[in-house]
Amino acid sequence: MQVFVHVVQHGSFSGAATSFAVTSTMIGKYIKFLETHLGTKLINRTTRRQSLTETGQLYYLECRRILDDIAEAENSLQTLENKPKGKVRINSPVTFGNIVLAPIVADFLQQYPDINIELTLDNDLIDPLHEQVDVVIRIGGLASSSLIARQIAVYEMVFCASPDYLAKHQIPLSLTDLTDHQCLGFSYGDVQASLALQIDTQAFDKQHSRLTSNSGQALKVATLKGAGILLQPRLLLSEDLVRGELIEILSDQVPTPSPIHLMYKSKALSLKTRVFIEFVMAAMSK
Repeated sequence: MQVFVHVVQHGSFSGAATSFAVTSTMIGKYIKFLETHLGTKLINRTTRRQSLTETGQLYYLECRRILDDIAEAENSLQTLENKPKGKVRINSPVTFGNIVLAPIVADFLQQYPDINIELTLDNDLIDPLHEQVDVVIRIGGLASSSLIARQIAVYEMVFCASPDYLAKHQIPLSLTDLTDHQCLGFSYGDVQASLALQIDTQAFDKQHSRLTSNSGQALKVATLKGAGILLQPRLLLSEDLVRGELIEILSDQVPTPSPIHLMYKSKALSLKTRVFIEFVMAAMSK
């Protein structure tokens, strides 16, 4: 039943195989056995796509209901014991995960010794409904209304440069002035594209930047060494700004701040996931 549900959610045998750490051939055998046992075809497969039969769609909905009931029953037992345990899978953007989330996770592990955390950091958009993940943290607008989302912070961008760089170059007073400066560009696909739409300058584009990188940390190091002007999230730069090692400029020209949301699939959360979410919410409110 779980294999069938994963095949539907991932849209392929190979996706389900990855989740269960088995081969696609083995997944195919499971589905064949299930169809034989039920005496009906559940999935139409071609070389290009797969789709559920009418019976398969009905069976999928029932399987989801049963598996949700099982998860709720297990959660009830944990609640009675008042001892959350198991693994919580989290997916977060890289910078936020490294700087903000990792310390929170470390504190959480101290308080809940029977819970393990699997923390995946990447900036790629994922489909939480079809991935093996319990909690997703994302920056910006919400793409799926089927997820429950709680705002935990605001993602604010900052233009900055080192005191040494600004001493040698005229301080820019507008975005137009940036064309006369050495700007350091962030080259991670979707993020770069979204920034380009929000700021009225091409100074940070690949073709105009003297240095581009898919690592905000690498660009920050270069900025501290006087390599140019940087546009990165405040959470990455806050300590350097406080120490005066970086100087904020063009504060009225930055892109509009974006919300940071913590998202999960269902109100019927396992105890382990619920205590993690509340722990993060409490930590972020301090």
